[in-house]
Amino acid sequence: MSGRRLPRTLHPLAWWLWALALATAVSRTNNPLLLFLVLAVLGYVVTARRTEAPWARGFHYYLWLALVVVAIRVVFRAVFATGITPDDTFLFSLPHIPTPDWYAGIRIGGPVSLEALLSAATEGLRLACMLCCIGAANTLANPKRALRVLPGALYELGVAVTVSISVAPQLVQSVRRVHRARRLRAGRTKGLRALRGIVVPVLEDALERSLRLAAAMDSRGYGRAGSATRASRRLTGALMLLGMCGLCAGAYGLLDATAPRWLGLPAMAAGGVLCVAGLRLGGRRVTRTVYRPDPWRFAEWAVAGCGVLSAVLLFAGTGFDAAQLNPTFHPLSWPALPPVPAGAILLAGAAGFLAPPPTAPAPLPAPPGERVAARRTEDAL
Repeated sequence: MSGRRLPRTLHPLAWWLWALALATAVSRTNNPLLLFLVLAVLGYVVTARRTEAPWARGFHYYLWLALVVVAIRVVFRAVFATGITPDDTFLFSLPHIPTPDWYAGIRIGGPVSLEALLSAATEGLRLACMLCCIGAANTLANPKRALRVLPGALYELGVAVTVSISVAPQLVQSVRRVHRARRLRAGRTKGLRALRGIVVPVLEDALERSLRLAAAMDSRGYGRAGSATRASRRLTGALMLLGMCGLCAGAYGLLDATAPRWLGLPAMAAGGVLCVAGLRLGGRRVTRTVYRPDPWRFAEWAVAGCGVLSAVLLFAGTGFDAAQLNPTFHPLSWPALPPVPAGAILLAGAAGFLAPPPTAPAPLPAPPGERVAARRTEDAL
């Protein structure tokens, strides 16, 4: 053995824990340098550990969507401006539209400053980074394999979410296939006429996919009712409702310093126990069999752990000034790069080499003529 890790697919829950933890860390900061570092880490991990599956080819579309989010945030800030101070850097002025008295507090148009646009761009960039974290999870994790780890009570909801997630990659694949076919047939690839020629085949392909999916789900008994009685269903609903109320009360108790102690962790723990009991009871009506379950080994612990540790370091606030996470643009100055948060984000990027290399797709068999020619070449050598 050479000590090299064997290629395998990482557990989908590990990628989702890593991405959600990194998104949680992003919600803590508004520093543009740290946000660009998060985008660089996401790009590195996705490039290093994505597979050749259809859902693993759409991360750059999430990047384009993130750019649109930033642009919309900047445009809204410019249009619905709140005015500028004498110390701000004036850029331009938009036509002012007077508003009635009941619409006071919001002004449409007027002067726009550089500080206001930069502040809006960083706020949009934070939301864009969160969106890219979810896109990285969708790119790296197999959504169909993620159904195996869901509780039985959430299986039908998980199937619906999985189908909705897989729609976008399938549409992208259909658009690429139709566009490639039009280029081979010397058809128009640009303009409104080309768009009309692409939309119709893509919609037809989507309709055929939906019909095949409906037939496959019907043949596998999707939506069948188990042996649960009406009393058990009512008990499941009551446990889930009380559990969610306990989680909400516990979250409020942890966020509010004036709340009593029993409203914090005890309420959250009780709510979690009730939710787990409701999921276990509701899962009895769904019978599932798992073939070759996904293992949870050291690589899964390492990937999920580096993401969670990154979020913990940013929320702990030790070793750096919390003001460095949210720099101000009044007065306008270059933001500082705090070393501890930057190291925490780079720690999340360790998932790019802690995760095992993805499995390569099986090569297609060569035609019989090519196999005969290859065998003759080997015999001649």
